[in-house]
This record gives sequence, structure tokens and C-alpha cells, in this order.
Amino acid sequence: MSEFDPVKYKAMVKEHQEKDRPLAWFDSIYTDAKGDYRAVFWADLAPSPYLVSWLEKNPANKQRKKAVVIGCGLGDDAEALSSFGYDVTAFDISQEAINLCKGRYKDTKVNYVVENLFEYPAYWMTAYDVVYECNTIQVLPGKYRAQARDAMISLLKKSGKILVSCRSRKKGEQLDDIPLPLDKEEIDSFIECGLKEKSFVSYDDTQIPSVPHFFAVYEK
Repeated sequence: MSEFDPVKYKAMVKEHQEKDRPLAWFDSIYTDAKGDYRAVFWADLAPSPYLVSWLEKNPANKQRKKAVVIGCGLGDDAEALSSFGYDVTAFDISQEAINLCKGRYKDTKVNYVVENLFEYPAYWMTAYDVVYECNTIQVLPGKYRAQARDAMISLLKKSGKILVSCRSRKKGEQLDDIPLPLDKEEIDSFIECGLKEKSFVSYDDTQIPSVPHFFAVYEK
């Protein structure tokens, strides 16, 4: 297991972005863990409490609603959706991330698969009642952020909902950060794309020092 070095991590991500290979580095974060999911530095090892709160008010019940988790990482949020009755597909571009999910949740009902948000299977288009996005857009550079947003929206059924969880910042600040948090104007672009805002929360997490976040729900 390699010890996490934030300086080397940011330099690696920046190098891939400058070479226009913004997805090529993800797998290294998981392979460096050498099979120990607890060694993945960005994993909370628990579902988002804001997702859980939303699920308590919006369980799938017996309606067989379908959900997809983008960049599922170690699977905590996917498992939460599944526990509230959703038929869940969870994907990550990293094969090792998917291996860790399957090893961690041996009796899972979630369909864990390796896929690319920009090249997902055609039958996924407009197929999902719920799309869950957590911290994917913020690790992408430039044009790929809007492209990712549009790809996420394309997964939604009519009246489907996308839940967006991310770090936040004030407009014009932290421009050199990796990951680059979303400002209010960027997250509001989901509305400009034709979605309706159902709820929006701005909050600071429990880290020391705390990090500001957004958690928003939009409906198609």
C-alpha cells in the first residue's frame, strides 16, 4: 500500500489533465490500495448522510425503481440506494474499484460494472428514475465538466431525479484547486439544461478544517 501524498496526487492529476487524458489516473488510486479498501484516501466508508436523508423520504418501495451511481468508488452510496429498494447499477471507470466493491459486498444486490460515463451502453439512455452523482464533476477539467453533466442528465427518465453531491466554492476562488469544487453558477447549470430544482443545501462538512459542500436534487 502506497502512502497518500497530496502533493504528488495533485501533480499526477494535473499532468493527465494537461495531456488531455483526464480519466487515465483514476485506477491508480484503487490499485495503490493493494486490495485494502480502507486504504483508498478519499473514501468515507459510509454513505452520504444527505443521500440517506433523501432516501428515507423517497424509498423505492415496491415500484422497482431503477437507480444508477456514477463513479461508485467503494460502493457505500450504491448499497444505501439498494437498501431502500432501488434496483441499482453502480459503475466506475476503475476495474480495481469494482473489484473492491465486489469483495467488500459479497452478497450485494447491486450490479457493479466497469463503464465510462462518456461511453456508456446505449440502453442506459433515459433508463433511470434516480441518478446519483458524488464528486465526479469536480475532478474533471474544463470542457469535460459540462460534458459529464450532460451525460448524467441523459441517463434520466422523464420525471427522473438526479442527486448532485460535491464540494463547493465561491465564484472566482480556488481556481487552481484539484479537485476543483463547483460554484453556485456551475451547479445551477443543471437548471439551465431544463431540470427543475427540487431541493438545494449548502453546508460545511465535519472535517477539521471544514469543507463547504452542495447537495442538490433536480428533476427532469
